[in-house]
Amino acid sequence: MFKKILIANRGEIACRIIKTCKRMGIRTVAVYSAADADALHVRQADEAVAIGPAAAAESYLVMEKIIAAAKQTGAEAVHPGFGFLSENAAFVEALEAAGLVFIGPPVKAIGAMGDKITSKKLAAAAKVSTVPGHPDAIEDEEEAVRVAGDIGYPVMIKASAGGGGKGMRVAANEAEAREGLRSARNEARSSFGDERVFIEKFIEQPRHIEIQVLADAHGKTLHLGERECSIQRRHQKVVEEAPSPFLDAETRAAMGAEAVALAAAVDYRSAGTVEFIVDKNKNFYFLEMNTRIQVEHPVTELITGLDLVEWMIRIAAGEPLSFGQDDVTLDGWAVETRVYAEDPLRDFMPSIGRLVRYREPPAPEEPGITVRVDTGVTEGSEISMFYDPMIAKLVTHGPDRAAAIAAMQVALDAYLVRGISHNVAFLASVMANPRFRDGDISTNFIAEEFPDGFQGAPAAPDTRDALIGVAAVLRHRRAGQEAAISGQMDGVPDFDPSKPADWVVMLGAEPHPCRVVPVDGAYRVTNGEAALLIETDARPGDLVVPCFIDGRAVTVQTERRGPALRLGHAGTSLEVLVMTPQVAALAEQMPVKEPPDLSRFLLSPMPGLLMSLAVEEGQAVKAGQELAVVEAMKMENILRAARDGKVAKVHAGPGESLAVDQAILEFD
Repeated sequence: MFKKILIANRGEIACRIIKTCKRMGIRTVAVYSAADADALHVRQADEAVAIGPAAAAESYLVMEKIIAAAKQTGAEAVHPGFGFLSENAAFVEALEAAGLVFIGPPVKAIGAMGDKITSKKLAAAAKVSTVPGHPDAIEDEEEAVRVAGDIGYPVMIKASAGGGGKGMRVAANEAEAREGLRSARNEARSSFGDERVFIEKFIEQPRHIEIQVLADAHGKTLHLGERECSIQRRHQKVVEEAPSPFLDAETRAAMGAEAVALAAAVDYRSAGTVEFIVDKNKNFYFLEMNTRIQVEHPVTELITGLDLVEWMIRIAAGEPLSFGQDDVTLDGWAVETRVYAEDPLRDFMPSIGRLVRYREPPAPEEPGITVRVDTGVTEGSEISMFYDPMIAKLVTHGPDRAAAIAAMQVALDAYLVRGISHNVAFLASVMANPRFRDGDISTNFIAEEFPDGFQGAPAAPDTRDALIGVAAVLRHRRAGQEAAISGQMDGVPDFDPSKPADWVVMLGAEPHPCRVVPVDGAYRVTNGEAALLIETDARPGDLVVPCFIDGRAVTVQTERRGPALRLGHAGTSLEVLVMTPQVAALAEQMPVKEPPDLSRFLLSPMPGLLMSLAVEEGQAVKAGQELAVVEAMKMENILRAARDGKVAKVHAGPGESLAVDQAILEFD
């Protein structure tokens, strides 16, 4: 077994690998860029080596620096994690030439399966079902239009060396095919250093289901069941689960057999994932093979009891698999949500900054429930514009799907993230969605269920009443704390928190009179016809408020916004002002301040780099016309005109770093 392993990655996957290595008694070496000098993976590793500037192209993607760090520290093997150099055949060859072991599949498998064009041909030769498409790289826009027309719209334009949803575009007509080719090529070149793209038929209402495989160097290849990965946004997975609520035993066995056959055809070794697209009739088609550990591997680990990182290391060290296909059992259900630094209220644009508050959900008290958090951050960590915006992977496991989803809802409510925007409320709303809970999902789920984007989950009457009641109780407790402060001004009325009090909770311009009555350590809150018994030990200022409402455990997150209080639960967010009846009556006389009119400006929706401007001063533009391209966290975002107009002034130029809401263009 190896004594020291270098991890050629960063963030949560680096921390995940370190965890297994520590358990196995293997020393670890971290590498880090200038932006990651204080990162969690650097602190957790036994040794750390600086490898360059913040940009991945100058650090994590420079194989010579990785190899030099391994030689410098005496590492015997390199684990690539996912992304970066994990599926780069040249990197594997360079490691082998340097006398280092690559913890992953051999060069042949990476070259064959890591390239989507080649993999499609090999899959067809191995009699694996494949999606209809054009097997060769597209040369130019004219060929893209011709090929797409031959296949039949809609089509998917995909980067051959791609992954993680990057370099992918759906085209429904010629114009979208031309534009999609340009964008997919640019993203592929930026993310993978390979601009080749191909085109295949886009299957409508599909499910994305993948099979986990393991293969050793002794001729044994097996699968560990499937993962349902259909909840996606912009072709990037958001929620995964195992097993799939859609598959039956027969389809699972058939998909597993094809995945194993494909892996065997390329003499695969290590952990890998064969991804399929599945239609409504359970017909499945090979999509691609990822020759690395997957982001969503924890759900498979939780239902099988196997540590996939450990088996990658053991296989790379030459050990055989100690179990067979019949020994693989699927126990219970696991769900994973990806917690991202992004703003769902602004079309999920990336968010950067410092995590000024960060607290993971507590361990569950309920027997049979597991909550797991894989992360590369801690309180005070910086979310950088240079890398993927993932904060953590939150994973729950229970005896069945309903229990795993319920545990996820509880965990999301208790997950505290402050300092940057994040998608926790959106994830909570997905968990509560009736379609999701019924397992009626496809890769179009988010587009269909949130056609106008996400503006917060609508507040059901009982949720709204509960949040209003909690707000009134917190104000009542705060008033009691304030009354205990010495040196009160003359004329301030006495307040006794042990006695009933009246409050007005303002929800926008809508008043909700509440009466709070202390009852044996709890509070009876009457709000119109609603009467709730609320128990909580929370103190004023607590950001996470665990409580019992009519005996039901509820966790509410709070955030002070000036005089207002924002409360969140189950994806619903309410901003309220809690006042005495006298102050509420006076507040009705206050004028309303109108927000400034920013409709004349094109504002950057995210922090990022302005890659290009498609217009100039004095130019007339039409609604829907491309105006600019902003790149953030390895993704290109095309900004378009909302209406017809004329460019009056250009405020930013290509190559300029932009802050969120920074003006790029001004219109007449």
